[in-house]
Amino acid sequence: MSAERFMDDSTLDEQTSIVGGRRTDAEHIVQRLGELGWTIGIAESLTGGEVCSQLVAVAGASKVVRGGIVAYATALKQSLLGVDPLVLELGGPVQAKVARQMAEGVREAVAVDGAGADVGVATTGIAGPTSSDGQPVGTVFVAVSTPLGTRVELLQLDGDREQIRQRTARRALRMVLEAL
Repeated sequence: MSAERFMDDSTLDEQTSIVGGRRTDAEHIVQRLGELGWTIGIAESLTGGEVCSQLVAVAGASKVVRGGIVAYATALKQSLLGVDPLVLELGGPVQAKVARQMAEGVREAVAVDGAGADVGVATTGIAGPTSSDGQPVGTVFVAVSTPLGTRVELLQLDGDREQIRQRTARRALRMVLEAL
């Protein structure tokens, strides 16, 4: 299954929400999840906890954010998030299938009393400055999983390591908001 493609552009640098106004996407997500009675789990690799950090910075996040897993090491994607080891072996950690399985897996990984989270979001990619697996720096996959299905986007981002990480986190939050 192929991922949707999202090319790098200046909209990833905007600080205002896609919903409008001065509230951040994270604030809108926390509010919307509360309205739906839904919870969220976050699985991050290259963003290293940034997506979760932005969500938990919002007052009231404790009602909707179940938790986050920073699975930076490839082996943790398998052991903590349930990513298929054959998928990892054949294609490495930076691919649409891995992002999809991370987003779906984190919903179960943050289960409470047997009930998984309603939403899972995942990031995996190459922030640079070099690539260890031959894919270009800036190759990123973001996935969002809800009860309605899972969406994966391929991002091709320019910039330095920190810019790629920040743009990925912003796109991940926007994708969650779009899914709600």
